[in-house]
Amino acid sequence: MSVLPKADIVLTNGYVFCGLSEGIKEAVALWAGCVLATGSAADIEPLIGPSTRVIDLAGRLATPGLCDSHMHLLPYGVIMGHVDVRPASAPTLAALLERVRERASVTPPGQWIQGRGYDQFALSAGRHPLREELDAAAPDHPVAIVRACGHVTICNSLALKLAGIDESTPVPQGGAIEQRNGRLTGLLAETGRDRLKAVIPEPTNEELVQAIDDAGRACLSYGITSVMDAGVGMRAGYREVAAYRAAQRLGRLPVRTTQCLLGGPGGIVEQAYADGVVTGAGDSMLRVGPVKIFTDGSAGGRTAAMTEPYLGEPETKGLMLLHNNEMNDLVHDYHAKGYQLAVHAIGDAAIEQTLNAFELALEAMPDPGRRHRIEHAGYARPDQNARMRRLGVEPVPQPVFIYDFGDLYISVVGEKRAKPSYPLRTWIDLGFKPAAGSDAPVCDIDPFPNFYSMLTRKTSHGTVMSEGETVSIAQAIAAFTEFGAYVNKAENEWGRLVPGLAADVAVLSRNLLTASPEEILHDTRCDLTIRGGEVVFERAGEAA
Repeated sequence: MSVLPKADIVLTNGYVFCGLSEGIKEAVALWAGCVLATGSAADIEPLIGPSTRVIDLAGRLATPGLCDSHMHLLPYGVIMGHVDVRPASAPTLAALLERVRERASVTPPGQWIQGRGYDQFALSAGRHPLREELDAAAPDHPVAIVRACGHVTICNSLALKLAGIDESTPVPQGGAIEQRNGRLTGLLAETGRDRLKAVIPEPTNEELVQAIDDAGRACLSYGITSVMDAGVGMRAGYREVAAYRAAQRLGRLPVRTTQCLLGGPGGIVEQAYADGVVTGAGDSMLRVGPVKIFTDGSAGGRTAAMTEPYLGEPETKGLMLLHNNEMNDLVHDYHAKGYQLAVHAIGDAAIEQTLNAFELALEAMPDPGRRHRIEHAGYARPDQNARMRRLGVEPVPQPVFIYDFGDLYISVVGEKRAKPSYPLRTWIDLGFKPAAGSDAPVCDIDPFPNFYSMLTRKTSHGTVMSEGETVSIAQAIAAFTEFGAYVNKAENEWGRLVPGLAADVAVLSRNLLTASPEEILHDTRCDLTIRGGEVVFERAGEAA
């Protein structure tokens, strides 16, 4: 019988969620960056040596380190310095404009003012800001305010002028440049923002590394130890790949990161492929994951591509960003190059286009283990769920969308379509591993609204969205841990607390297994985070 070494860290006297199949233990021992053993407190006590740090859980819950399977780590770090116009900070249009005015007062004239996070549905005015209103708030600065979904930007006149956009500018395929009564409103959507993106100053290399560091540390404070950055290359092109490498080399990469490379028009895949930056390259801290393709926009912005029109707008079915032949060619090319794919598709029309392209590629080049993904997949129909299962395609949803945007969805597509959206229970029952994410900065990285949404299907206003799609707390934890490892092809490295896998642990302030959903939402936090056997976040006075 082999004798185990003495542990570096032991967490005991609580509840340790090891995995869906492994269940709950009382204690876990960590050694050399990995899980050494789990069991009862008595089982683990012999592994405590003179230099072992013993953490008394005192009835709290420890889980595998949480995985945010779809968020934008680098952009999240960048916008930490932007004007915060989320509903909590700017609940009214007047408050939003005041935030812009305040930033303008301390910003040299001519420099850009950028904001992020407004939701016109949540604003008391019930509409988007107008360019003239932004002009009045900041007449001497170009202003660009991005909606929460990340697919719509409102600009003032100076920003539009710098971008070369006027009433005669042609609207590109898959985009929108809104006009009313022959005048620009300032609203740009999807590819209609390309000219704007070309003139907004890119972050410096140091700012990119700082953003990775800042955002990663914020994740650790919530128990998040691994993420997928769902669109590396979106802000600064291929320099972002180098920024991640630099962050790792400098010890400034706080979380395990899967890089999802931006594909499609304006993407970085050709250069990445030439450099050997392909799916699976890297190590457990920084790996290359899938290629991202955008096919549509967001439901809340009425740009998700649907087969049926939006309420009150019989001519509006959203935006298809790519023609079918373009999508088929891109998927074929990336599949042939060996990449996993992570396609942004929210509306059922976009999901259909995506599945058609996947099927063609997989028929031509079978690879049952490729695990192509559909990011969001919010309005997948039952027949499309069956196709996904047959093709080995995994949905990667953001359950928190129900909490943050559920009432908005009802207002734009109606109850019949909105309430069953993001059907987590259905997907789990069908055998999928729907990994949860925040899509930050679309929603906040705080995982507890995500948990609340999975457990209750309630919106922030209390509306219940298809209660039959609720899941158990064990399934919700799995969606934030082992399912994330699976869709990122890392299930043999992290995601469960079993011997040999990474010692990534989140210690939460209460036992979620017995807490009410409201307690989880309003009165739960992360007390301690361990990544690779090292304590990387510790809330003062809470860890023991």
